[in-house]
Amino acid sequence: MKKKNEPLIYGYNPELALSGADAMLPPIETWPNQYAGYEIKIECPEFTSVCPKTKLPDFGTLTLTYLPNKLCLELKSYKYYLLSYRNMGIFYENAVNRILDDVVKATKPKWAVLEGSFTTRGGMHSTITARHPRKR
Repeated sequence: MKKKNEPLIYGYNPELALSGADAMLPPIETWPNQYAGYEIKIECPEFTSVCPKTKLPDFGTLTLTYLPNKLCLELKSYKYYLLSYRNMGIFYENAVNRILDDVVKATKPKWAVLEGSFTTRGGMHSTITARHPRKR
């Protein structure tokens, strides 16, 4: 049986999974929605963060699609929010989920989907999809 804080296979340890989870980030601003029943799709083809284990950069495209309720995402603040991940050590799976949670907290949409499609590394390509509301 493994002891607490003992490195996992391949050198991973539980602290790496928490990397970036509580980092301070710029606020996501909103503006009042004037219409109902339409979707908004925002693509960011240059998302960058840093792998907390290897310290190598991760590159990907984020695509946010949501059905606004009373608030819409203000794009400049979203851009600065995403830029704050550039030097942050965070697994991209966690980044996608945290970004969606923060967007949902700010805008309170009827539903939202964030897809992160990350560039190939070591012969593997990853796509992470997070949804709100989350299925239990």
